[in-house]
Amino acid sequence: MHLEVMVDKAMRLIKAGRVERLTERRYNVIGDHGTYSVVKTKDGKVSCSCPGFQRRGRCSHSTAVMIMSNMSSRRARR
Repeated sequence: MHLEVMVDKAMRLIKAGRVERLTERRYNVIGDHGTYSVVKTKDGKVSCSCPGFQRRGRCSHSTAVMIMSNMSSRRARR
């Protein structure tokens, strides 16, 4: 999946309210083919339970969490 396509899909997931923060580091993301668990480590790395992340080490679900986290931290600094 090209980076631009992945970011577009991640933004759609966020805008549709399909990214649910469970704890400071755990999220559920409702994708097109299932609900996946995304975990963010203390150093900011993410992992996702979806098959795409397992194969490629990146996916729209983990990208959505990273974008959402960055948006939240920017709001907190204001």
